[in-house]
Amino acid sequence: MKKIAFIIIGVLIFCTAAGYIVLNKLNTGKEIDMGDKKVLVAYYSYSGNTKKVAEKIQNITKGDIFEIVPKTSYSNNYDEVVALAQEEKQKDVRPELVDNGNVKDYDIIFVGTPVWWYTMAGPVRTFLTKNDFTGKTIVPFCTHGGGGASSTYVDMQKLAKGAKITEGYTSYEKSAKDSEIIEWINKLKL
Repeated sequence: MKKIAFIIIGVLIFCTAAGYIVLNKLNTGKEIDMGDKKVLVAYYSYSGNTKKVAEKIQNITKGDIFEIVPKTSYSNNYDEVVALAQEEKQKDVRPELVDNGNVKDYDIIFVGTPVWWYTMAGPVRTFLTKNDFTGKTIVPFCTHGGGGASSTYVDMQKLAKGAKITEGYTSYEKSAKDSEIIEWINKLKL
């Protein structure tokens, strides 16, 4: 009887240890195999929140990363940026970028943005309209300060002609977690 009890205890200890190892890998930024697909993580970040999510996605997918940078930087004054972002949205302004990027060599493009006035930031609108996404898969993600994604993903679909837009990942300010990002990407079955 003691022998059976030791075997059962040994099996339980092994299963617990194996489960801990698997969960620990998930929570520390496990890499996701994207097969032979070329991956780009393109993002614009004003405060650094979207950049942190982009870096997490890049680390998980092992794709290339590209920062969308407007030729004219936005003010450090938050109120000025809020007013300018509202004006850019109302007038459909697409700010000139330092570099429009290159998406032609990629199959999957993660596109990240802060949510400004219920949609993507102006530099991301420019990026989406200055590139040809025909036949590409766009995987959107955004950060927000309380309003959620709003119309960000629907608006991306309108601008990225010919692309397939997947379900997006939305995080509040700095709340993005590697485990949530991994779960989201796995759910997309890219």
